Amino acid sequence: MVIVDADLRQLRAVQAVVREGSFGRAALQLGYTQSAISQQIAALERSIGAAIFDRPGGRRSVTLTAVGELVVEAAGNVLDVAGRADDRLRSLLAGESGRLLIGSFQTVSVRILPRVVGNLLGERPNVVVRCRDLSERDELMESLRRDEFDLAFLVDADDSETLEITDLLLDPYVLVAPVGAYPPVIGLDELDHTGLIGEPEGFCQRLVEDRLRQRGVEPEYVFRSGDYTAVQAMVRSGVGAAILPLLAVALGDPTVGVSAFEPALPPRRIQIAKRRDRTLPPIAARFVEIAMSVCAALPALDDVVSV
Repeated sequence: MVIVDADLRQLRAVQAVVREGSFGRAALQLGYTQSAISQQIAALERSIGAAIFDRPGGRRSVTLTAVGELVVEAAGNVLDVAGRADDRLRSLLAGESGRLLIGSFQTVSVRILPRVVGNLLGERPNVVVRCRDLSERDELMESLRRDEFDLAFLVDADDSETLEITDLLLDPYVLVAPVGAYPPVIGLDELDHTGLIGEPEGFCQRLVEDRLRQRGVEPEYVFRSGDYTAVQAMVRSGVGAAILPLLAVALGDPTVGVSAFEPALPPRRIQIAKRRDRTLPPIAARFVEIAMSVCAALPALDDVVSV
């Protein structure tokens, strides 16, 4: 354990003396005084209990003893490991490397997450990002609390003793119907007896239904699917209309129209969360910054509907 317990400065001093051939030149190379180099070598020799160098004196170079040759080999290995660790630590602290585990849900996984991860990896190619999609908000929150994720995207969650939540986007609700079926701005009373297409029972669907019931509307569903592509396809076929968050709408489809509600339904809040008591790698802060930038660049309701 002698070499393991050695001061790294002592090992660097040994290497410098071998390279330069004298204590004086080693001191100049390392920026120490000659006496400091001598003291470091002497201290290491005392801890080993044997000489590392033979010191012939005069102009002749110092030479390694058999013990010294072993020490130099071990010093090279130890300093190499320490150097690699320093490089990795500097990279981690600079946010140039690290590993992130991200929790998400369907609309974010389609519209936001790919852009965030793509931008991040474009900047920091040595970062490792792993993502998983869950359908229920409470499941995402529990997974975050259990350290299964470093960060998780959520909907309509509140700060708590365990989770720190950052709002990213207000996602308004719109009506998606066959093109021309409704004006650009409608009231909920215009949906009387309209068959609706929605998701299966789940947190996001309950948000829609709660908002409708608060306005005195009891929704009647003719089709349900957890796949927003299927929902919009059924709208396109004329089966019914869908009340969707704007983030879930595949914009640019010429066969469907998007209408805003007046008065508006309360929008859902798209968020990102972390555990309060956990220190994340520095790259996590950059992930959040990029997520905020991506969300800010998404189309707003006014860009989609003439309200």
